[in-house]
Amino acid sequence: MKIECIKTHHLRCHLEKPFGFSQWSYAQRNVLVIEIITDTGISGWGECYGPADVTQSAVSNFYAPRIIGSDALATNVIWQHMWRSSLDFARGGIMMGAMSGIDMALWDLKGKVLGLSVSELMGGRYRDVVPCYATGMYFQDLPENELLPLLVKEAKGYANEGFAAMKIKVGKNPNFDEKLIIAMREALPSTQLMADSNHAYDLPEAIKIGRVLDKQNYVWFEEPLSPEHGNLFKQLHEKLDLTIATGECEQTRFGFMKLIESGGVSLLQPDLAYCGGPSEALKIRTLASANGINCIPHVWGTMLNFAAATHFLASAYHEPGRAEPKSLFLEYDRTENPLRDELYDIAIEVQNGSARVPTTPGLGVKIDIQAMKQFDINNTETR
Repeated sequence: MKIECIKTHHLRCHLEKPFGFSQWSYAQRNVLVIEIITDTGISGWGECYGPADVTQSAVSNFYAPRIIGSDALATNVIWQHMWRSSLDFARGGIMMGAMSGIDMALWDLKGKVLGLSVSELMGGRYRDVVPCYATGMYFQDLPENELLPLLVKEAKGYANEGFAAMKIKVGKNPNFDEKLIIAMREALPSTQLMADSNHAYDLPEAIKIGRVLDKQNYVWFEEPLSPEHGNLFKQLHEKLDLTIATGECEQTRFGFMKLIESGGVSLLQPDLAYCGGPSEALKIRTLASANGINCIPHVWGTMLNFAAATHFLASAYHEPGRAEPKSLFLEYDRTENPLRDELYDIAIEVQNGSARVPTTPGLGVKIDIQAMKQFDINNTETR
């Protein structure tokens, strides 16, 4: 069974209400989705995290011509061929994002050919339902005295929907962040709370905010520092009790090994649409396990990436293991996203704060081709 055709679709939608975090605001969403079609007519779908227009060129102009005609089930062979093809000039960044989407599509395709779900391909399911944490509480263009109660109200809404865990955004400024952290805990005393600064702080600020998070019993502190300064993570870790989490900006087992070796990160967060795809995410998880660290994917984009992460966590063994299992929470972005919510005939079912793991072949989700047309601003086809 050979790869006969690779199609890409740059999808875009405009948001009714822009939202922001510590670095900037979004008024639209963009994503690149990939379809790989075999000479038997079976196809698989994947998606890429990163700038869709640039990544589209990497897929259609560089990688696709190099893998047309390859054995469609040889996921590792194809991954290594793509890796070597761009090794001299692109060991990360856009090119790895492109490889990730191709790899995800190949896993979806392999599952459909073999009649197995992706979690079965990954070694089997430990769980049929994966608990989710709601990601939200993004900033809006409002005065802070109006914004804070609005974010607390949003969080209470997720709790009422059944989410036992959620992640807030911090990094606006330390004074506001401290007030928000405390207000959230007062409003949700029994909820598992996490905080994500999107690398907004320098080390003294991160220590100060981290101590507030510790006092308020938050579960983890995500991206407290810039990914460029791995040496600072250990200094922060030594000052705090809570888990330091990062990795959404990192790629490949080699990049994550450096994070582990820093000695300051205790939760790895690879994005399966960016880190190198499911093939590389499994290697990253093995590295994490060998170092006694848990691995929970970062999730952004459409239902394809969400499905890949669901299968990844369904097949994950929590470290170090015990009779009463530790929850490995799946990230569920709750911001406006038509590219996830209006694009799929078959989607991951999320009820009462938990996602049901698909048992159908492949990723277990299906794009509505007709619905996709309204979002498709540019597409390519390579044969």
